[in-house]
Amino acid sequence: MPKLKTHTGAKKRFKVTKNGKVKRYHAYKSHILTKKSTKRKRGLRKGAYADKTNEANIKSLVPYL
Repeated sequence: MPKLKTHTGAKKRFKVTKNGKVKRYHAYKSHILTKKSTKRKRGLRKGAYADKTNEANIKSLVPYL
């Protein structure tokens, strides 16, 4: 059985925790930040977990994490 290729875009965006949950970052934090409130930007800094419905798909993209 050949090795599976890792999806490089997903590799940069997701991490798998010890318990098997998929950790992700928030979007909308890269540019056009002047019109966004400080409170909103501060909330976007924090990580989040990927939804359970997307977890299996993400794990298949990043098989060796």
